[in-house]
Amino acid sequence: MIIRRAKNDDMEKIKDLLNQVLTVHHNGRPDLFKEKSRKYKDSELEELIKDDTRPIFVAEKEGGVIGYAFCMIKTIENDNILHSIKTFYIDDLCIDENARGLHVGTEIYEYVKKYAKEIGCYNLTLNVWECNKNARKFYEKQGLVPQKTMMETIL
Repeated sequence: MIIRRAKNDDMEKIKDLLNQVLTVHHNGRPDLFKEKSRKYKDSELEELIKDDTRPIFVAEKEGGVIGYAFCMIKTIENDNILHSIKTFYIDDLCIDENARGLHVGTEIYEYVKKYAKEIGCYNLTLNVWECNKNARKFYEKQGLVPQKTMMETIL
Protein backbone atom coordinates (compact mmCIF):
# COMPACT_ATOMS: atom_id res chain seq x y z
CA MET A 1 0.00 0.00 0.00
CA ILE A 2 1.16 3.51 -0.76
CA ILE A 3 -0.11 6.78 0.60
CA ARG A 4 0.15 9.81 -1.65
CA ARG A 5 -1.51 13.08 -2.59
CA ALA A 6 -4.77 12.67 -4.45
CA LYS A 7 -4.96 13.24 -8.21
CA ASN A 8 -7.90 14.04 -10.47
CA ASP A 9 -7.84 10.40 -11.61
CA ASP A 10 -8.86 9.44 -8.05
CA MET A 11 -12.06 11.50 -8.07
CA GLU A 12 -14.54 8.69 -8.79
CA LYS A 13 -13.32 6.56 -5.89
CA ILE A 14 -13.08 9.60 -3.61
CA LYS A 15 -16.70 10.43 -4.44
CA ASP A 16 -17.68 6.85 -3.58
CA LEU A 17 -15.89 7.15 -0.22
CA LEU A 18 -17.55 10.51 0.44
CA ASN A 19 -20.89 8.77 -0.09
CA GLN A 20 -19.90 6.08 2.42
CA VAL A 21 -19.14 8.76 5.01
CA LEU A 22 -22.41 10.52 4.28
CA THR A 23 -24.32 7.27 4.79
CA VAL A 24 -22.74 6.77 8.23
CA HIS A 25 -23.58 10.34 9.22
CA HIS A 26 -27.09 10.23 7.76
CA ASN A 27 -27.83 6.98 9.57
CA GLY A 28 -26.57 8.48 12.82
CA ARG A 29 -28.12 11.94 12.45
CA PRO A 30 -30.82 11.96 9.76
CA ASP A 31 -32.07 15.22 11.27
CA LEU A 32 -28.84 16.91 10.10
CA PHE A 33 -27.47 14.94 7.15
CA LYS A 34 -29.31 14.56 3.87
CA GLU A 35 -29.71 11.04 2.58
CA LYS A 36 -28.49 11.56 -0.97
CA SER A 37 -26.03 14.37 -1.34
CA ARG A 38 -22.31 14.93 -1.61
CA LYS A 39 -19.98 17.12 0.41
CA TYR A 40 -18.20 18.54 -2.66
CA LYS A 41 -19.20 19.21 -6.26
CA ASP A 42 -16.77 17.91 -8.91
CA SER A 43 -15.37 21.41 -9.49
CA GLU A 44 -14.79 21.89 -5.74
CA LEU A 45 -13.07 18.52 -5.48
CA GLU A 46 -10.79 19.40 -8.42
CA GLU A 47 -9.80 22.64 -6.67
CA LEU A 48 -9.14 20.86 -3.37
CA ILE A 49 -6.89 18.32 -5.07
CA LYS A 50 -4.69 21.20 -6.28
CA ASP A 51 -4.74 23.19 -3.01
CA ASP A 52 -1.54 22.77 -0.95
CA THR A 53 -3.24 24.33 2.11
CA ARG A 54 -5.97 21.65 1.97
CA PRO A 55 -4.16 18.48 0.94
CA ILE A 56 -6.02 15.25 0.28
CA PHE A 57 -4.07 12.06 0.85
CA VAL A 58 -5.19 8.69 -0.49
CA ALA A 59 -4.23 5.11 0.35
CA GLU A 60 -3.76 3.06 -2.79
CA LYS A 61 -3.54 -0.70 -2.93
CA GLU A 62 -3.19 -2.74 -6.12
CA GLY A 63 -3.93 0.33 -8.22
CA GLY A 64 -7.12 1.32 -6.42
CA VAL A 65 -7.89 3.96 -3.81
CA ILE A 66 -9.11 2.37 -0.57
CA GLY A 67 -9.09 5.37 1.73
CA TYR A 68 -8.51 9.09 2.05
CA ALA A 69 -7.81 11.92 4.47
CA PHE A 70 -9.04 15.42 3.62
CA CYS A 71 -6.83 17.84 5.53
CA MET A 72 -6.47 21.54 6.15
CA ILE A 73 -3.71 23.77 7.49
CA LYS A 74 -5.11 26.31 9.95
CA THR A 75 -3.10 29.18 11.35
CA ILE A 76 -3.89 31.50 14.24
CA GLU A 77 -1.75 34.63 14.39
CA ASN A 78 -1.89 37.71 16.59
CA ASP A 79 -5.04 36.58 18.42
CA ASN A 80 -6.06 38.46 21.56
CA ILE A 81 -6.13 35.35 23.77
CA LEU A 82 -4.57 32.49 21.85
CA HIS A 83 -0.91 31.90 21.08
CA SER A 84 0.06 31.92 17.43
CA ILE A 85 -0.24 28.33 16.23
CA LYS A 86 -0.19 26.25 13.09
CA THR A 87 -2.64 23.35 13.27
CA PHE A 88 -3.12 20.43 10.92
CA TYR A 89 -6.82 19.61 10.79
CA ILE A 90 -8.21 16.33 9.44
CA ASP A 91 -11.53 17.33 7.94
CA ASP A 92 -12.52 13.86 6.82
CA LEU A 93 -10.96 10.40 6.98
CA CYS A 94 -12.59 7.40 5.35
CA ILE A 95 -11.57 3.84 4.64
CA ASP A 96 -13.54 1.85 2.10
CA GLU A 97 -16.03 -0.37 3.91
CA ASN A 98 -14.43 -3.41 2.22
CA ALA A 99 -10.97 -2.51 3.55
CA ARG A 100 -11.83 -1.73 7.16
CA GLY A 101 -9.99 -3.72 9.81
CA LEU A 102 -6.84 -3.93 7.67
CA HIS A 103 -5.09 -1.03 9.48
CA VAL A 104 -5.42 1.29 6.47
CA GLY A 105 -6.80 4.05 8.71
CA THR A 106 -3.84 3.78 11.04
CA GLU A 107 -1.39 4.00 8.15
CA ILE A 108 -3.11 7.08 6.69
CA TYR A 109 -3.29 8.70 10.12
CA GLU A 110 0.39 8.06 10.82
CA TYR A 111 1.33 9.41 7.38
CA VAL A 112 -0.71 12.57 7.93
CA LYS A 113 0.73 13.03 11.42
CA LYS A 114 4.29 12.74 10.09
CA TYR A 115 3.48 15.19 7.27
CA ALA A 116 2.05 17.69 9.78
CA LYS A 117 5.22 17.49 11.89
CA GLU A 118 7.41 17.95 8.82
CA ILE A 119 5.64 21.18 7.82
CA GLY A 120 5.96 22.60 11.34
CA CYS A 121 2.47 22.14 12.78
CA TYR A 122 2.07 22.29 16.55
CA ASN A 123 -0.87 19.90 16.72
CA LEU A 124 -3.25 17.74 14.74
CA THR A 125 -6.99 18.13 15.31
CA LEU A 126 -10.24 16.72 14.02
CA ASN A 127 -13.92 16.54 14.87
CA VAL A 128 -15.81 13.30 15.36
CA TRP A 129 -19.58 12.97 15.48
CA GLU A 130 -20.87 11.34 18.66
CA CYS A 131 -23.09 9.07 16.56
CA ASN A 132 -19.97 7.57 14.95
CA LYS A 133 -18.76 5.40 17.84
CA ASN A 134 -16.37 3.39 15.63
CA ALA A 135 -14.57 6.53 14.48
CA ARG A 136 -14.26 7.84 18.02
CA LYS A 137 -12.84 4.51 19.20
CA PHE A 138 -10.36 4.54 16.29
CA TYR A 139 -9.16 8.08 17.07
CA GLU A 140 -8.81 7.33 20.77
CA LYS A 141 -6.72 4.28 19.85
CA GLN A 142 -4.45 6.62 17.84
CA GLY A 143 -3.89 8.66 21.00
CA LEU A 144 -6.19 11.60 20.32
CA VAL A 145 -7.95 13.16 23.30
CA PRO A 146 -10.78 15.71 23.42
CA GLN A 147 -9.62 19.31 23.11
CA LYS A 148 -13.08 20.83 23.51
CA THR A 149 -16.64 19.58 23.30
CA MET A 150 -19.51 21.04 21.30
CA MET A 151 -22.87 20.37 22.92
CA GLU A 152 -26.42 20.79 21.66
CA THR A 153 -30.07 20.65 22.54
CA ILE A 154 -32.68 20.08 19.87
CA LEU A 155 -35.31 22.80 19.90
